[in-house]
Amino acid sequence: MVRRSIVAGIGSYLPERIVTNTELAARIDTSDEWIQERSGIQQRHIVADGEMTSDLATDAAQRALAAAGMKPDDIGIIVVATSTPDETFPATATVVQSKLGCANGSMGFDVQAVCSGFVFALATADNFIKVGQVDTALVIGAETFSKILDWEDRSTCVLFGDGAGAVVLKAGEGDGTSADRGVLSTHLHSDGRLHDLLYVDGGPSSTGQVGHLRMEGREVFKHAVTKMSEVTIEALEATGLHADEIDWFVPHQANRRIIDGTARKLGITGERVVVTIGQHANTSAASIPLALSVAVEDKRIQEGNLVLLEAMGGGLTWGSGIVRW
Repeated sequence: MVRRSIVAGIGSYLPERIVTNTELAARIDTSDEWIQERSGIQQRHIVADGEMTSDLATDAAQRALAAAGMKPDDIGIIVVATSTPDETFPATATVVQSKLGCANGSMGFDVQAVCSGFVFALATADNFIKVGQVDTALVIGAETFSKILDWEDRSTCVLFGDGAGAVVLKAGEGDGTSADRGVLSTHLHSDGRLHDLLYVDGGPSSTGQVGHLRMEGREVFKHAVTKMSEVTIEALEATGLHADEIDWFVPHQANRRIIDGTARKLGITGERVVVTIGQHANTSAASIPLALSVAVEDKRIQEGNLVLLEAMGGGLTWGSGIVRW
């Protein structure tokens, strides 16, 4: 028997304010047609004044805990994936820990892998459970990218939104085969030589300012389809599975053309791909748990389904995972 990290609950939160492409077109030189043609995005959610990443993360976490039938003090570790923390320090995870009312001294820390963050956080929590250090984990992807956008740069500001998603993991036992429930495999990579393709031009030890997101869109697109296809094949080979056996493909929601291109390269048909880019835009580390939450809520993802996750983000970082729900 082997220890597995089984998904016990999922939750999400989106800020109330919705900004449509038409609204953006009234402020900058763009159009609804231009945005949709290049990204598939129709709208995005934007935080209210004073609303912080920890607020979004806490709301998503509370919903995930409720779905799992657990209390905050039942959690052994909180891992928050974010590139937009409330503060330089402490970790947003500890802020969430406080807001949830956790008083059991459990671990809490952040993971920073940009759009790959949720997959990296999931892998981290999974490993803590597999080695027996904890029995439960709260994994959160939460972002307020609206705070780091250059709203005069139409090539980037139209692409991103704010939101949060969370999953609760609990330890279970399996036979060590792909028939087990839980996280079956995770695969993580990075290449710092590609830093300049996607980054924020600020930071505490460089400019002393927060900075704005900068991206070489064409180069990111090229690397995304290649790297995300390769890392998903890596996950399938590691588990002895074939793409035909995947019930649901839940990729990072960066761009509809990237999603379609990756699915096509893997031979996964469109009806098995969860797509939320149109309604959420790119929410970075929050995009995968938000998409998972939508597909669980509308009952597409059912217990026993094989779910394939993949993402790529600044760094560059990229990763994949296979979960049997």
